[in-house]
Amino acid sequence: MWHDNETTVDYLNFGVVADACAKLLQQAQGHPISIGVSGGWGAGKSSLVRMIASRLAASAEPGKNTYVVVTFNPWLYQDFEGARSALLQMVGDEVLRRASADEALKKKALKLLQRINLLKVVQLGGEAAVTLATGVPVGLIGRAIMGMSNMFRSDGGADDGAGDDKDDDKGSDDKKPDFSKLSGGLIKPAEPISLPTEIQAFREALEGLLDELKITLVVFVDDLDRCLPRTAISTLESIRLLLFLKRSAFVVAADNEFIRGAVRVHFEGTGITGEVATNYFDKLIQVPLHVPRLGVNEAKAYLALLLMERAHADGYFPKDRFDNALKAVPERLKTSWKGDAITASFLESLVGVNDPKMLPLMVMAEGLAPLLTQSTAVNANPRLMKRFLNTVFLRFALAEPQEIKLDVEALAKWHLLERTDEALANALGALVSSGTEGRADVLRVAEEAAAAGTALPEPFKESASLKEWLLLKPALGEADLRPLLHLSRDSATRDFGADNMTVEGRALRDALVIATSANAPLTAAIQAAGAVQAEMAMAKAWQLKSPKRTWRQREDVVPLLEPCKVFPELGAKAASLLARAPMREVGPGIVPELYAQSWARPILEKWEQSTELPAPTKRAIQGQAGKGTKGGI
Repeated sequence: MWHDNETTVDYLNFGVVADACAKLLQQAQGHPISIGVSGGWGAGKSSLVRMIASRLAASAEPGKNTYVVVTFNPWLYQDFEGARSALLQMVGDEVLRRASADEALKKKALKLLQRINLLKVVQLGGEAAVTLATGVPVGLIGRAIMGMSNMFRSDGGADDGAGDDKDDDKGSDDKKPDFSKLSGGLIKPAEPISLPTEIQAFREALEGLLDELKITLVVFVDDLDRCLPRTAISTLESIRLLLFLKRSAFVVAADNEFIRGAVRVHFEGTGITGEVATNYFDKLIQVPLHVPRLGVNEAKAYLALLLMERAHADGYFPKDRFDNALKAVPERLKTSWKGDAITASFLESLVGVNDPKMLPLMVMAEGLAPLLTQSTAVNANPRLMKRFLNTVFLRFALAEPQEIKLDVEALAKWHLLERTDEALANALGALVSSGTEGRADVLRVAEEAAAAGTALPEPFKESASLKEWLLLKPALGEADLRPLLHLSRDSATRDFGADNMTVEGRALRDALVIATSANAPLTAAIQAAGAVQAEMAMAKAWQLKSPKRTWRQREDVVPLLEPCKVFPELGAKAASLLARAPMREVGPGIVPELYAQSWARPILEKWEQSTELPAPTKRAIQGQAGKGTKGGI
């Protein structure tokens, strides 16, 4: 199975984009920059961000500039203050870690953390500001500050938090905390707090530390488009107001449309226009970078590499071939604009033209890619394509314990129909039963029509992508679909009805399907099955042979003729099956053998009266009737 985690292994030709983004960050030369990596859910934003980080790490110049990457996921902090505080704390902790080797810088970093702690409290609102300004713990927030005072102590002392509401209400002087100590000397007792001043002091302290440490802080903000609008805007504004300074850079992975929508929600009721929302977005994100959408070539490459990866993990695709493919595929994609496409021959050259396991998988990748690209349900989304393959291989794993023999390609073809046209998949599934041996004859007709370029039968709709699906290998029109449908019970429950055939009955059915003439083993199989099972076997064999029946050769009617010779009482059933014949297709070659059977003669006499019957066949019936008349004189 394929995991759904971000990766630095490039299956999507994102390396070119990662190189460009890393170069932009390097060219900023210490000036603040914000880059938005935009793409829909599952498009590969997180993986692209990790590729950028790996390139920055490789470009470090110790003593002059080192890129320090901090990854922040605001989705983990779904309340307004939580995300902002967590972002500041994460930055402060990383700066402290980098400064720990130098005692003087370490003290400055600890001072920075104290400022972060102060800002956390100031953000709580008016009650916090009054508490810090007067020393009197006002309301619930004030009492919370008293309880958390240890986090601000610079001397390592502890506050026992003693006191009660009565004392608080009196505002007794001996109960006032020494906020000069609690804030590490950052504020003085009864001194009013200016939030803009504190923010500016924090910015200057952080900027100075980054310069002394010779590092550029690169904050990657991931999963922003999973957040509530308020959390998303809070995170972006925190970046812009608090952290957007020299030697800092921000790479924000989010869907642009989501951010614009979050802006509208944030300013709901203000009459903000789409243009204003765009302008606001442009101020937050300086460089919008879109994750490239996968085309057919990229989708082929992605599917092929995923299948090679699994084959390598399963031990039947050599490491050297897989490593070669990891290099060759991205190189090929770089020049795809010249016409160097990911073709079947190219994929074959990667796996070996004589590899019986890998070649069908590469053919499958080539066939699936265009359809997964065109499908609105998948739209070449990397995450959805990976989930598609996970479902297919999970079903494949479930097949063996249930003694179901299916190849991966058939499972993939059926699951593709489920993903792209669920209604059609359900309609075909409803036609499948034990009585038809799991076949849906309309599917065979549709496959033949797609190959011939003619109109598709109902319930198929005229669609280029649907015709491509019908032409995908393997053909399913003559296949027993029950195993496929049974393994797809995760999407729908199927009931195929009862199959009351015995072992002898099934053996006779199979013998009748392949029989071309009368023979002793066939007669023995009919006798062994008995009349009841022979009737069932005859009906099923007749249905199974219908796709290949030409109505012109004797072997076409053997499944009816031979059982009735052993058990004449089956004639009525045989006659009912024969009566459904398409008279326009019936040739004279089957007439003599049928006319010799008493149960078939009434059917032929009825055909002879029809205007639809071809003239040669009609003359053949009349000739047999004339022989019978002469024989009786």
